[in-house]
Parts: sequence; C-alpha cells; structure tokens
Amino acid sequence: MLRNAAKDRDEKTQIQLSDHFTYQKLLRFVLPSIVMMVFTSIYGVVDGLFVSNFAGKTPFAAINLVMPLIMVLGGIGFMIGTGGTALVSKVLGEGEPEKAKRYFTIWL
Repeated sequence: MLRNAAKDRDEKTQIQLSDHFTYQKLLRFVLPSIVMMVFTSIYGVVDGLFVSNFAGKTPFAAINLVMPLIMVLGGIGFMIGTGGTALVSKVLGEGEPEKAKRYFTIWL
C-alpha cells in the first residue's frame, strides 16, 4: 500500500516534456522561475525604498545605475549554471560518473 502511494505521488510530480503539451504542464514547469523573478523584483523595489528614504537621492541613483549590471551578471550565471547542470545530467545518464565529475568541476 505504501509503495503504491509513493509510486502514485512520483507519477503525479514528474514532468515529462515528451508527453502531450498542456498549459497546466507548462505552468508547473516554469512556475519556480516565475516566482524567483517576482521575488527578485520585489527585493529591488524594497531595497530602493529603504535606500531612498534613509540614505538619500545620490545613493538611490547609484543603485539604479548598478542594478542592471547586477541583473546581467546574475542572468549569465543562471545561464551557465543551467547549461552545466544539463551537461552533467546528460553524462550521468550515459553512465559516465567520472566524466560527469570532471564536467562539474569545470563549471565550479
């Protein structure tokens, strides 16, 4: 009984991209990224409010100048991390753990 419940739970939580496409599956697939972007944006707004109220106009302008660069660097890091994870997962799936360890070390 316990094994069947675990199996049913695993089947419900898995997202197979090769299955029939539905908007519900797409939403479940992209929802973590959307939530991350929303919280990052809220962080930027709240940070701006605190800096403008407590430090003044010039530090607020400095944050507004630097924030796009920080976002670009974060995007590049996210891109490299996602690509590296996909590469390591592919090599692990091919049954080559030593090669996967080397690839993982390169991305660090």
